[in-house]
Amino acid sequence: MKDLPDGVGERDLRAVLRDWDVEVGELGYAAVGFGDYHWIATGAEGRCWFVTLADLAHKVHCGPDETAARHGLGQAMDTAWSLREERGLAFVVAPVRTPGGETLRPVGERYAVSVFPFLDGISGEFGEEARGSVVDLLAELHGVEPPSRVPVLDPDLASRARLEASLGELDRAWTGGPYAEPARALLAGHAPGLRRRLAELDHRIARLSPDRVVTHGEPHPGNVLWAGESRLLLDWDTVGLAVPERDLAFATEAELERYAGLTGHRPDPDALACYRLRWDLDEVATYVTWFRASHSRSEDKELAWTELAEIVARLAQVRSM
Repeated sequence: MKDLPDGVGERDLRAVLRDWDVEVGELGYAAVGFGDYHWIATGAEGRCWFVTLADLAHKVHCGPDETAARHGLGQAMDTAWSLREERGLAFVVAPVRTPGGETLRPVGERYAVSVFPFLDGISGEFGEEARGSVVDLLAELHGVEPPSRVPVLDPDLASRARLEASLGELDRAWTGGPYAEPARALLAGHAPGLRRRLAELDHRIARLSPDRVVTHGEPHPGNVLWAGESRLLLDWDTVGLAVPERDLAFATEAELERYAGLTGHRPDPDALACYRLRWDLDEVATYVTWFRASHSRSEDKELAWTELAEIVARLAQVRSM
């Protein structure tokens, strides 16, 4: 057993898994994903589960603090379960419910556990070339009746207040760790451009259609599992009601044409641009929050720093609306 976060022990994890009537013989850490902690749990009879420990302090898109994030993440997991079990969407990788009907169980104040069926397949990575399109899955998802617990999403940045506070504190030292001062210097050099892009986001949000559908939020290659000929969508913590362009922001022209043919809805170029801009600003807000908090050097932080520098430089360029 390795890589458990501070304050959570193996005994805690095994104890909460009993809420699912899972008696674990072996817990093997799975170094996959970005942000949460994952294990493969093997029961006495050889059955396996995929166990996710979510850090609620880093789930701002689910809620601004640990309590709100636990509620929001619970809504998202319930929605994923409903999409698969009640709406019949077989491509949704949904959590297993406890005998009491819960899809999420707390571990202390900061963490929460979900349990998923263990699936054998190959997933991609964010930013890599997709193995194939999932636009038909998105078209099917966008056409379902929204489950009762589906989160209703604000199109604005979940971490907007934190980002704007950081932009207002560029004249004082940041002391979170080795990337704190470099992050401050980076933002200080591009602050006017970043503020222009935030204003542009406001302008684009104001022009979004009021029509909303159930969206996944991050249907990139890293969240697609290929199991033989089947394509499955993972990581539903970002699920929620939004315009369909939220899921289509990085689709190709051919995929957008196919989506229009499947649904009758031709994606709006302005809405697509809105969500591409929102994605970049949200990444900046997330990485700046990390670097202002207590941190040390790690492979994840090095990757985050590289991406932050690239995104900030791109955002600082003046673009017309």
